[in-house]
Amino acid sequence: MSYDPSRFAPLPDPPYYAVIFANQLADPAPGYEAMADKIFELAQTQPGYLGAESTRDAGGLGITVSYWADEASIRAWKAKADHLGAQKLGQQRWYQHYTLRVARVERSYDGPEGRSL
Repeated sequence: MSYDPSRFAPLPDPPYYAVIFANQLADPAPGYEAMADKIFELAQTQPGYLGAESTRDAGGLGITVSYWADEASIRAWKAKADHLGAQKLGQQRWYQHYTLRVARVERSYDGPEGRSL
């Protein structure tokens, strides 16, 4: 596999916040991909949104990390009506299990070239 820079969110220098959403999809999960695409597009328009990175394996385990300028932006996104609706559908239909974590990013670096702390 080759490196594809478009799969990495271009982010400002820290500090900023990361919302880490790990989930296991139910099988089947009809309608999930369309809703996920819609919610991703909506998130990108929210104040304080910085970027996101997401992956899903063949067994249905997915991890999405979204990046936000501050905690107020995260709270506003969590309360957005469309997002609340998608959360409810996820809980009722699509996720066998999920875990959400919020973290403040204090430092970051890219590599392997130019690595620094």
